[in-house]
Amino acid sequence: MEGKNFYDRETYDALLGRVERLTRDAEPGWGRMNSSQMLAHCAEVAEVAAGKPLVGTPWFVRLMGGLIKRMVVSDKPYPRDSRTHPQYVMTESVDFEQQKERLLAVLGKLKENGPEGAEQMRHELFGKLKAEEAGWVAYKHLDHHLAQFGV
Repeated sequence: MEGKNFYDRETYDALLGRVERLTRDAEPGWGRMNSSQMLAHCAEVAEVAAGKPLVGTPWFVRLMGGLIKRMVVSDKPYPRDSRTHPQYVMTESVDFEQQKERLLAVLGKLKENGPEGAEQMRHELFGKLKAEEAGWVAYKHLDHHLAQFGV
């Protein structure tokens, strides 16, 4: 893993600063989501990491959970325009400020729970993640989408 870890204070603060610099009219470099939808998407992913149930997983995706976990935990960047879990697809219009607050709140909860809390969670697809894996995955996903919008 690259070494970035959501639970490191400096990395966490840098991510929060990038979220704060995002604007509602920011144009994506790729993908179909606008910045409000991206915030909602990232909040939903983080809420699942914090314990919210992941529902509606297609059976064939469950079969590939180990393969998906390896891709998610790897150092390779996420491919642009890659498919996502149905629960994470955001197509509805949502309020930018509300979704930003939602994301910041759940990021705060994850940070407060710390790496020890992350190791206690069990992801429906990935199973248990080591603290280092959970910190990397949280960073990698948010970094991917913030880069999508140039922040």
